[in-house]
Amino acid sequence: MSRPKNFSREEVLQKAIPLFWQRGYADTSLQDLEKATGVNKSGLYSEFESKEEIFLESLKYYLSQRDGSILKKEPLGWENIKNFLAQSCPAGSTGGCLAIYSMRELSVVPSEAQNILSSSLAAKKQLIAKNIAATSMKSNADLLADIVLTFFTGLCLEQNLARRRAASVRKIEGFIEMLGQLK
Repeated sequence: MSRPKNFSREEVLQKAIPLFWQRGYADTSLQDLEKATGVNKSGLYSEFESKEEIFLESLKYYLSQRDGSILKKEPLGWENIKNFLAQSCPAGSTGGCLAIYSMRELSVVPSEAQNILSSSLAAKKQLIAKNIAATSMKSNADLLADIVLTFFTGLCLEQNLARRRAASVRKIEGFIEMLGQLK
């Protein structure tokens, strides 16, 4: 008879995310995951096949918690995009975005991660383009959505340097103001 587990899958993922975020996939060991989650190796392996699966499930869980609802708020427009950037790329020790940080390791993360990341960015681009199309820039919505995603990516990566929140807010406001001036 097996012992009942005294942890939940969701708790493990919640505790694994900051570890993958701070150390990356390659520099996170199973021992690190044991320590961070409080679950021993056999417990982790009873729930997940491998470190690879823990990472992929952590990434999926993280992205599911950031479903783009900010970008769906009515009325659509620049304010949603500004709020998305400000809330998706907070400054501080875990500022930025786990998904964007994971893109730095595409050569070592499981290949499925690339599909997860690509799908997530495509969904974000679509929502950003909808917000832009709701403004007077309907014809340039896709191109501007690409530019916003590039800014988002850079801002998230910059947060890895633990930039101050005030500097990020200034950049976001300036960026949105400049885009809003385009016709």
